[in-house]
Amino acid sequence: MKSFYITFLFLTVVSAAFAQSGKLKKADSYYDKIAYAEAAELYTELVGSEVDSPKMRARLADCYYQMGDTDKAEEFYQTVVETSEATPEDIFNYAQSLKENGKYTESDKWMMNFHSLISDDMRGKQFASNPGYLQEIESQEAYFSLSHLDMNTAATEFGGYPVGDNKVYFVTNRKKRVAVKRINTFNNEKFLDFYSASEGDGTLENVNYVGGNVNKKYHEGPLCVSSDGKTVYFTRNNMSSGKNQKDNNGVQNLKIYSATVASDGSWINEKELSINSKEYSVGHPSLSSDGKTLFFSSDMPGGFGGADIYKVAILDDGSLGKPENLGAEVNTEGQEMFPWITAEGWLFFASDGHVGLGGLDIFVMLPDQSGDFNKRVNVGKPINSEKDDFALILKSDHKGYVSSNRENGNGSDDIYSVVLLRDFKTSILVKGVITDLGSGEILPGASVNLLGEDGNVLSTTAADANGTYSFELEPEMVYTIAATNDKYFDNSVSLSTKEIPGDVESIEKDVALEKDPGISIYALITDAKTKQQLEGVTIQLVDNMTGAKENYTTGASGDLRKALADKKLGERGSYNFTISKEGYLTKVLTYNVEFDKEGQYDVHSALDLSLDPEVKDLRELVQINPINFDLGKWNIRKDAQVELDKIVEIMNKYPKMVVELGAHTDCRGSESFNMRLSDKRAKSSAEYIKSKITDPDRIYGKGYGESQLLNNCACEGTVVSNCSDEEHEKNRRTEFKVISVGDSNVDVKQ
Repeated sequence: MKSFYITFLFLTVVSAAFAQSGKLKKADSYYDKIAYAEAAELYTELVGSEVDSPKMRARLADCYYQMGDTDKAEEFYQTVVETSEATPEDIFNYAQSLKENGKYTESDKWMMNFHSLISDDMRGKQFASNPGYLQEIESQEAYFSLSHLDMNTAATEFGGYPVGDNKVYFVTNRKKRVAVKRINTFNNEKFLDFYSASEGDGTLENVNYVGGNVNKKYHEGPLCVSSDGKTVYFTRNNMSSGKNQKDNNGVQNLKIYSATVASDGSWINEKELSINSKEYSVGHPSLSSDGKTLFFSSDMPGGFGGADIYKVAILDDGSLGKPENLGAEVNTEGQEMFPWITAEGWLFFASDGHVGLGGLDIFVMLPDQSGDFNKRVNVGKPINSEKDDFALILKSDHKGYVSSNRENGNGSDDIYSVVLLRDFKTSILVKGVITDLGSGEILPGASVNLLGEDGNVLSTTAADANGTYSFELEPEMVYTIAATNDKYFDNSVSLSTKEIPGDVESIEKDVALEKDPGISIYALITDAKTKQQLEGVTIQLVDNMTGAKENYTTGASGDLRKALADKKLGERGSYNFTISKEGYLTKVLTYNVEFDKEGQYDVHSALDLSLDPEVKDLRELVQINPINFDLGKWNIRKDAQVELDKIVEIMNKYPKMVVELGAHTDCRGSESFNMRLSDKRAKSSAEYIKSKITDPDRIYGKGYGESQLLNNCACEGTVVSNCSDEEHEKNRRTEFKVISVGDSNVDVKQ
């Protein structure tokens, strides 16, 4: 559940006495001190009362979200996200709750809503750029096997931190500490302690409470032990002289402490690290195999938001250098935590900010030859699930542990044993030969570019004397190999390293180039909204001079190049392009050209070859501002003409499109008056458009009055509405519903 990982970053213990009067003030005070269990209880009692509000419900939903009860979080966020008071973070948390509840389609809808509100947030940008994320993650070959451990209880257990050859520490709140009566008001659960266990064959046994001075009064958390077993770094609530220390907001943060491991296994010489602060949390340590770098998680100022992963150098004298944020490839505005660095230099971490299956997903950062992290991989199933998956700990024998609150566990967070089935490859060699398409002759000296998925050139080389080239590729990536040579048309091939088996170290990809006869036409097909090149577009090309008809399908580059070997300078050409793709409006265009020079003629420079997505409402194609009328009137004002002209332009572009113009009112005024007024306004608007388009019967106006309100702002008869002007304004709208786009050959006027 979410409670412990947020607890491990922001923890508080709250007194039962409050100076504020009133239940809402008391609930808000609990909430501000992140005592979510206490706050949720009071907020729930206030639902439906006179102080009930979207803001209060958003806080109640957040309490449940942070405590890991995503069913209740979804229930209350749902009542908030449609209101004007919903924040982008409310919408993000709602989308995350839906995902954890297995409602991916609905979650994706709200993530796009979140992205539209904050377009520069990395969480939304990653989601928008990976529309096939779910299929991609689910289809990849498993990296690990996973087994549930019998030692789990109904309490929280997580970890599996190695100490010596066959001993591990883990963290749990299974023990009831007799001398400690306080509970964690974050979630009304007991505080977490260190336990030890010995490793059997895929099991943990001989479970024991770690005695001595190790477990304190509050939380103990993630830890790591140096490779020589002499030093331990561990997470603990901020304590000083046995007392908890709070920041300026009353929150008791986390700190990392170090200790020397004595010969009897006890911890001595405890001290806190210099990177700690009372004002923010520092925790989740992981030590590199050479003992020179400490990785950790912190919400210190200057990060991306939430908790970020950092690293800090451990100097020769034992002091620490300056913490370094691992950057945007690792960190987001969400939560990144539980880092674990392996002997190979793989960095595992948990995140709810990167695109995943739900809750916290586990990712691995792979180092390049210089040791820099430049490739992030979602480790996929069975490690990741819809729920929170975290604390992946992998030992040198490629066995380890992961923790999760997934379904079919023992009740809360459980520990699972894992075994690595295949390595995370750092590079794959691609090599090939550049040849002449017609003769098969090799083309030495041809220029070859390696492009990333975003189209940027990553590397450039030239074919050698044998026409061969090669590049080093990263795993789990999509690339394009593009070749060019004088007097030849450029050509490219796409390849993906996502489906390549783990034992494959090299692949071959030849590229053939077509000789340029001198004159050609070139067409580039793009998405009208995103401007991205479109793969899988069907192009029917008809030569109007000869009647010859050819069919093509675009590749990843979204283009068509046709050599015109029979054309001479001074001749004319006329070509019909029928461009279609599922989910888009079909276009039929005519390209007339005089060939007055040798070389390539770009059709897309003369004609608009971009495809508009099929839509149900024209607002999806063009930004239409509200159609305004004077009070009680329906004549078209000049400002309304500007907006209606946008519809005229689209309908003239697609002369077989049929549109219903629907006008709606709010509930104020009588039902019959609103129906008449909206109908007159709809017909007046439609008449304006009719006068400017071909075949005026393709648009008609229809008034709906107040019959289709978008919210609960009805006020007819004895019903009294307390909605704000903004809520009523939402119901006053004009819709342009696409009834039909005609047959499959929708002519496009140029």
